[in-house]
Formats: sequence, structure tokens, C-alpha cells
Amino acid sequence: MQGFRTEPAQDSYDVVIIGGAIMGSSTAWWLTELGFPGRVLVVERDPSYERAATALSFSCIRQQFSTELNIRISQFGAEFVQSLRARMGGDERVPELKIQNFGYLYLADSEEFARVLRANQAVQAAAGAGTRLLSRDQIAEEFPFMTVDDLVLGSLNTRDEGYFDGYTVFDWFRRKARERGVEYLADEVAGLDVSGARVTGVRLASGRRVGCGMVVNAAGTRGAKVASMAGIAIPIEPRKRFNWVLQAERPLDRPLPLTIDPTGAFVREVGGGTYMAGGHAEVDPAVEFDDFTMDPDLWLDHIWPAIATRIPAFEAVKVVNEWAGQYDYNLLDQNAITGPHPEVTNFLFLNGFSGHGLQQSPAMGRATAEWILHGDYRALDLRPFHYDRIAEGRAMVEAAVI
Repeated sequence: MQGFRTEPAQDSYDVVIIGGAIMGSSTAWWLTELGFPGRVLVVERDPSYERAATALSFSCIRQQFSTELNIRISQFGAEFVQSLRARMGGDERVPELKIQNFGYLYLADSEEFARVLRANQAVQAAAGAGTRLLSRDQIAEEFPFMTVDDLVLGSLNTRDEGYFDGYTVFDWFRRKARERGVEYLADEVAGLDVSGARVTGVRLASGRRVGCGMVVNAAGTRGAKVASMAGIAIPIEPRKRFNWVLQAERPLDRPLPLTIDPTGAFVREVGGGTYMAGGHAEVDPAVEFDDFTMDPDLWLDHIWPAIATRIPAFEAVKVVNEWAGQYDYNLLDQNAITGPHPEVTNFLFLNGFSGHGLQQSPAMGRATAEWILHGDYRALDLRPFHYDRIAEGRAMVEAAVI
């Protein structure tokens, strides 16, 4: 448990962050970067991060969203990733990262979905994204290995869109936060003490209690469980997502964007004749927090047939690795919940990213730190993600959810 304490050093902290994966660590780092003068404790139940979404992610970034705010969040994420060393003070230990810009390719097989892609592209273009709409013939020309007879339209962006090394970004958020004095504790939050309109203390599974000025709920799939400790309900549940790494007998002759088939299956380039595919079952229930079992029938009956029909070269592939991860799935609108609770005012949300968390972490951590410091946002205004929409059942509709 390198870098983790087994006992808190203090009896009270100005900020306690529940969850030390990329959202919690981004917030911790941004607090130090923006000059927060107080004491910060990060509580992480699994210091190995073995089953954290941060470790099991596809680790991709895109600007192909339907809402301007989500686009701006990912644009900042792309800038941050590609200036990581400079952001970390020019530290030569920090690698220079780039985005592998194979892009995302959305495929529409109906005029209804084509209208959605056209509307999304208009929003993306207005925000400065490089998304291009492709006719069936243009898809065939750019990707001659694809079956296109059923397609109506494609949407492709290869600028600041594709794979990035998300785990390295996370690692440096965490390492730099620790070096700047943030305390990381290996323990689990068992309860919250609430008095009036404030959380006054965090009770740990080890039996210790620490006082707190503010609490940040960055607990991933356990976000609803943590919120319930403060008497708050949020519509977050764990949903399983499946991933396969494939070796193709006949590698494609050019890079493959992260291609989202109309069936819901998706596949992308890794390199050297290797590809990564993913998806979920048509019936997509909530699962237990520790359920990471694979579903072999999903691969054989849905994912493989879908990608092999779209790309016949994938009829001959060998699965060389597979794993299941979990989304912290927001049942209302698959968008984040951020900011303070309107009544328990020192309880901050950082929940419900529904698969977008890794790419959104730089902007979300910055915004949370700004709110803690200033009671307001100084860069991107994230009020549309605040809890009031949850309480009112008012969805922030995002038409580009994978």
C-alpha cells in the first residue's frame, strides 16, 4: 500500500474525499494546484485499484457529444492530457503524453439516428470540434474493409479524439497530490455523522472517526451508498460493461477508429493487428459491487457477430484477453452529478459519470476544487450538473451515450 496510511494523522480535516481513484485524486491535486490552504484526506477502500473503473476503462476521449458543456469538458481534458508535464510544473519525471487520434466513428443505419448525428455535429462544430459527417459512399472509401450497405450516415472526428494513457494521468494526480501534502488513507467509509445542514464527521470501517469541513463523494459505483449515509438519494447503480482484446488473423490496412455499430457493439484499434471490442447485454441490470464475472454468451451471440458483420476481417480473430468493468450509471440521464447538496451544504457530489469519467476528470476535479475554494466556478460553469435536476427529475439529455 505504497503512499497509503493505515491510520489518519489528524482527528479532523478541512476536506475529506471519499474515493481515491481518478475523480478523487483529480480533486485532491487541483486543491493543491489552486492553493487550498487546508488539510485534505482521501479515503480509498481498495489501494490496489484493481477493480476501479479508472483501471478497467477503455481509456478513450471524445468530443462527439450532443451538449456543448460535455464537449467543452472533453476539450479541456484533451488539452490537459497533452500538456501533462507542464501542468505538473515541468517535472521531468512526468511523461509527455499524446492522444492516439484514431477518433470515434458513429454509424447510423436509420434516418432517425442520422438526424441525431447531424444535430450533434452542428453543436460540435459550433464548439470547435473537427467532426465530419460521412455518407455511405464516403465511409466505404475511407474504410473499404467495412460493410456499408445498411448504413445511412457516419460521424467521425480524428482531432483530439481517441486513446490516451488515462492511468498515467491518474497516477500523477495521485503522486503529486501526496507530494504536496494530501493524505491518502487505506480504509472504507462506514458512515457519516450529520447535524443540521452539515456533515460533521466521517466514520471509518477501522473504527476511527474524523471530523470534516467538507465531504466530496467520489465513490464511483458506491456513490449512492455513500450519499445514503447522509440521508440523500441519488439514482446511481453499478452496470457491467464487457471488454475483449482481439488478435486478427488478417489485420486491417489502416487504423480503426473506435467504431460504434448500430447494434451497440464497438471496436477500436490497439496496434500491431490487435483490437479492443466492448459492449453490454441487451438486458442491462444493476449488479453487485463485486460482480466482475464475464458473459461468454454475450461475446458469441452478440458482440462478435456484430463486429464481424460490419468488418468481415474480424470473422477470424482470437480473444487474447477479456474483462468486465462497471459504470457508475446515472439512471436519470447518464450525466454527472456535481456540486453541493442544497440542504446538506458541505456534501459535494462527484458521481454518475456513466462511462465518461476518465476523460472528464481534469475538468471535474478542477470544478470541484473551485467550488470548495470559492463557492463558485471560475472556468467551466457546471451548474447544469447540479443535484437540483435530480431532485426535480429533470434530465439533462445527452444524445451521444455509448
